[in-house]
Amino acid sequence: MLRSGLASIVIATVLAGALPAAAQTTGDFIPVTDAMLQNPDPGDWLTWRRTTNGWGYSPLDQIDRSNVARIEQVWSHPMGEGRQEATPLVYNGVMYVPNRGDYVQAFDAKSGELLWEHQREFPEGVTGGTNRNLAIWGTTLIDAGGDNAMYALDARTGKLLWETQVLEPTARARASSGPIIADGRIITGRQCQPDATHEACVVTAHDAATGKELWRTRTIPRPGEPGDESWGDVPMEQRWHVGTWMVPSFDPELDMIYIGTSVTIPAAKFILGGVDKQHLYHNSTLALDADTGRIVWYYQHLIDHWDLDHPFERLLVDTAVAPDPDQVAWINPRVRAGEERKVITGIPGKTGVVYTLDRETGEFLWARPTLFQNVISDIDGATGAVTVDPERIYTRKDQQLLVCPGMNGGKNWQAGAYSPRTNTMYMPMQNLCMNATTETDERDPELVYGLEAEQRLAPGKEDMGTVWAISAETGATRWHHEQRAGVMSMVATGGGLVFGGDVAGYFKAYDDTSGAVLWEANLGSPVSGFPVTYAVDGKQYVAVTTGPSGVAGNGGRFTPEVMPESEDTAVFVFALP
Repeated sequence: MLRSGLASIVIATVLAGALPAAAQTTGDFIPVTDAMLQNPDPGDWLTWRRTTNGWGYSPLDQIDRSNVARIEQVWSHPMGEGRQEATPLVYNGVMYVPNRGDYVQAFDAKSGELLWEHQREFPEGVTGGTNRNLAIWGTTLIDAGGDNAMYALDARTGKLLWETQVLEPTARARASSGPIIADGRIITGRQCQPDATHEACVVTAHDAATGKELWRTRTIPRPGEPGDESWGDVPMEQRWHVGTWMVPSFDPELDMIYIGTSVTIPAAKFILGGVDKQHLYHNSTLALDADTGRIVWYYQHLIDHWDLDHPFERLLVDTAVAPDPDQVAWINPRVRAGEERKVITGIPGKTGVVYTLDRETGEFLWARPTLFQNVISDIDGATGAVTVDPERIYTRKDQQLLVCPGMNGGKNWQAGAYSPRTNTMYMPMQNLCMNATTETDERDPELVYGLEAEQRLAPGKEDMGTVWAISAETGATRWHHEQRAGVMSMVATGGGLVFGGDVAGYFKAYDDTSGAVLWEANLGSPVSGFPVTYAVDGKQYVAVTTGPSGVAGNGGRFTPEVMPESEDTAVFVFALP
């Protein structure tokens, strides 16, 4: 249903005379096109990972390895209260920052001057939540609201232009991450919480101009649909929580959307259809036809009994494929070393296992572990079928197992980056395990995953934070950095740098070939946001947001001595003097 803002009150403040000239009038504001999103100006950051292939890479090279030690803070500005896991967008000298609870701020990206702000008021019973990213298209900012609505703001003023209800406002199936735009279509997944029905576990497409729904795809099959039998005799009303709560990727050439899915509720499969069932499409990569939403192919990374879900970023890379057998544990015997392939790669889930698939067909090519994990015992190279260690499978109530990584994740929502300079992916991770005990043998969504978990550091580890640099071609480790504090999201640049923050409040620049830390600054609060880099008037800037997050809070329990006292939320911007 298309609405005009009657049910959702908008508070938008435009500070008179504050808008840069480029943003003041329709004539001066050049609408953002699909072509611009797919090949952005080097100075802009127009989508979650800058490009729809998920790279988190900018070609800007003014700040490089030779001068990064000289960068300094240019401006900062407070943000809203609560958890902050934000990604700024930057277009034509204006920065747009999402906050928790659908509070959006627009700044002059050069000076930090607040231009306008927008705050939605939610219906009774809705409180909003984490808002990791926005989309920009035409002259609008587009977001997925905490009240299960899609809505568009005028990028020049913050005024609400349209909104469309996706689900009932109070359904616990909100999108904790925002959309991407795929050729004029708004693509968004859902968190799909415990009491949300299977009908709320959907990926949707809406028209970016009007908000009209184009299609919706369910991630839990209904009776008669492919995959229904994979749930055994579990009735539809007890099939919960195959969510798609992170941001998808888009390949415009293949016209395909790639998105990852989460664990079921409860997690332990003996409580559901049985440990021998797949329970599709949980813990999978889904390739969707962007026109229709049809599932073209899927690959299931793990039959998950522990909340080790797989919804994270998918990197779309064209590369030679030549897995190194000395470092890559599982290789498809049909791979011809050095063959150029269109692949989907990266660490899609909490296990920390790197997967590389053919993104046209879903064929398994290779996979390798990084940090310590004990849930996957084998992957069949010929088929890609994953074998779970039978010693880690729950079979009864009150059963305790050591599971590595733990549900806080070896990898979590903090995003890695890929650099075409080095053909390398840079992944922030955590050396964590858990002692987890089944607390029920019944299907009770109030108990969520059905586990009581005590997180702990991985065996033999004193440092929680770790960054892995992995070759996209060979799967070999290029470098490996460890530190006491947990590490957060990263961005790679044409200047040979990888920027990333940590839960102790430090923002760092790494050498992309060696991992050496070339610069760092203490921002005084966990660096929980997704860093970006952009340019205005020929000058390069690097920005990141700070504040509390679930991952930072959980990780801080293992390293209390390095945690900052403050959880202040702010956006920080740096540049050369």
